[in-house]
Amino acid sequence: MNVRHPSKRKLLKGIAVSPGIIIGKSHLVDRSSVKILYQYLINDKQLHREVERFEGAVERTERQLNSLKHQLPNHVREHAYILDSHTMILKDSMLKDSTIKRILSEKINAEWALKKSLEEIRRVFEEIQDVYIRTRIDDVENVCERILRNLAGGNQPSLADINGRVIIVAHDLSPADTTELNISRVMGFITNVGGRTSHTAIMAQALEIPAVVGLESVTAQVEEGDLLAVDGNTGEVIINPDDSDIILYQERQLQYEKYKSSIAKAGLLPAETLDGHLITVNANIEFLEEVAAVRDHGGEGIGLYRTEFLYLRSRGLPTEEELFEDYREVAEIMSPAPVTIRTLDLGGDKFASALEISKEMNPALGLRAIRFCLREKEIFKTQLRAIYRASAYGHVHLMFPMISGLQEVLDAKRILEEVKEDLDRENIPYDPQMQVGIMIEVPSAVALAELLARHVDFFSIGTNDLIQYALAIDRVNEHVAGMYQPFHPAILRMIQQVVDAAGKTGIGVSLCGEMAGDPLCVPILLGLGITELSMNSRSIPAIKRVIRAISMEEAKRDFQTASMLSTTQEVKDFISGRMRDLLPDLDMQKHLDA
Repeated sequence: MNVRHPSKRKLLKGIAVSPGIIIGKSHLVDRSSVKILYQYLINDKQLHREVERFEGAVERTERQLNSLKHQLPNHVREHAYILDSHTMILKDSMLKDSTIKRILSEKINAEWALKKSLEEIRRVFEEIQDVYIRTRIDDVENVCERILRNLAGGNQPSLADINGRVIIVAHDLSPADTTELNISRVMGFITNVGGRTSHTAIMAQALEIPAVVGLESVTAQVEEGDLLAVDGNTGEVIINPDDSDIILYQERQLQYEKYKSSIAKAGLLPAETLDGHLITVNANIEFLEEVAAVRDHGGEGIGLYRTEFLYLRSRGLPTEEELFEDYREVAEIMSPAPVTIRTLDLGGDKFASALEISKEMNPALGLRAIRFCLREKEIFKTQLRAIYRASAYGHVHLMFPMISGLQEVLDAKRILEEVKEDLDRENIPYDPQMQVGIMIEVPSAVALAELLARHVDFFSIGTNDLIQYALAIDRVNEHVAGMYQPFHPAILRMIQQVVDAAGKTGIGVSLCGEMAGDPLCVPILLGLGITELSMNSRSIPAIKRVIRAISMEEAKRDFQTASMLSTTQEVKDFISGRMRDLLPDLDMQKHLDA
C-alpha cells in the first residue's frame, strides 16, 4: 500500500503580480509547452495539406479567442483589448505569412515553421530598448502556444471546468487562460514563469485574484491537494504551511482588507498636499482601450502615450489615417484633459527588412527613437501629421524621446514646421498652439537641460532610461538588476538639475518613469519640485493617498535631508523611516504597487 508521508513545509519567493492573501488547496494544471515534432515534407500535395492544416489551426485559435472575449465578465471588459491584441498577433504577417512561406520554401511541417517564425520575432523584440514593450513577446509566445495546441488536435483543456475552491499551480498561464478562470471557485494562481508587466498579470489584477509568478519550479515542488499560503502582495508562497504560518497569513488577510478599504476612494479625490498644493497625477498607456482604466483609477490625463504598438503589430507601416484615428479617439475621450503623445521610440531593426538597415551590435545605443525618425523623415512626417490632425479634437501634447542634444531638437522642430505648412496648404485643421516637449532620459540631456529648455514647451523626465544610462545598469540583466537604484544620489541630483533648468526658463516638467508610481519616491519628488507625475493607472489611488498625507513643506525638508546623504541605502533608510511615520501601513501600500 502506498502511504503518502506528510509533505515538508517550503517557503518560495516569486514575483507578486496581483495583490491579496489566500490559503487553500493546490490544483495542478498542465500548461507546459507543446512538444514539437520536426518533419520534412516530400511533395506538393503534402505541402498544401500542411498549409491548410496550419490555416485551420489559426482559424480555430481566432474562434477560441473571440469566444473568450465575449464571455468576459462585465467588470473586466475594459481589458478585452488584451484578447484583441492576441487576435492581431494571430493575423500578423510576421507570424502567419512567414510560417506559410516557411512551410512551402523549406518544406517543413507547420509546427517547425511556426517555431522558426517565433524565433525570428523573438530576435526583433530582444533588440527593443523599451523594457515594457520588449516583454510583450510573452503575448506572441502565448498565441503560438495556443496554435500549437490546436495543431496537435483535441480540445484545449478549459480552466472553466475546475471544481472546488483551489489555487491553480501551472508552468504558465496566458491572458486567455486567465479569462477562463471561474473566480467563484479559483482563489488565485501561482506559476513557474511570468513577469510583473505581463498581460496575464493585468488580467489577474482585473479579476482581483491574488497571483504570484516567476517561482521557477513550483510545479515540481507542489503535489495535487497540498495546502498553500499565497501572498500576492509580497510574492511569498508557503507549501504546506504550519499552524503559525496560517495564523500569520490570516492576520495579513485582515490587514490587507482594511488597507483596501482605506484607499478605495483615494483615486477619486484630488491629489492635494496637506498645505493645499495640487499635484497633477496622470497615467501611462500604450493602447486606446486603456483609457477607461485611466478614468476609473482617477487619472487626470495621459502623461505618456506610447505609440509603438501600431508599428509593431505588422511588418508594414501603419498609414497616416490609421494613426490619426487612434490618436483622435484617445484625444476625444480624454478631452479636455491633456494627452501627451510620444513619437516613435523604436529602433531601425523593426524596419530593417523594408529600409535595408543593417543589424546593429548594440541597438540600445544605436539608430533608435528620434535618431531613427530624423533619418527616416517620411515615416516621421506621417506620424507628426497624424498627431497634429488629432490635436484638433482634444488637448494634445507632442513629445520627442531620446533627445541627447540641441541639434536633434532643432532638426525635429524644422520637420514639424514643414508638416504644419503642408497641413495649412491642404486646409486641414490642427491646434497651432500644441505644446511640444522632449523626454529627458540620457545624461547628456540633463547636462544641457538649461539650453534645451529654451527651445521646448515642457520636459518629461523618463527615469527608467535615465537611471539605466546614468548608472550603466541593464535592469533586465539579473546579475546587475539590483544595482538599478532610483535613490542613487547621482539620480536625485540629475532630477534636481532638470527641475532647476525648467524653473529658470518657466517651462513645465513632469516625471513619467517607474519612480512616479513608487510611493516611497513621492516625498522626494515633491521636495524636488515635481508637480506632475505619470504612472501605471492602478498605482494612481495609492500615490494620491501619499500626496494627501504630506505637506509640501515637509517634502522639501525631507529632500534637503536626503540630498545631504551619501549613499543609496542611507537615502532609502531615511525615506522608509519618514514614510512609516506618515503612513504606518506603508508596507502594505508598497506591496500593492509592486
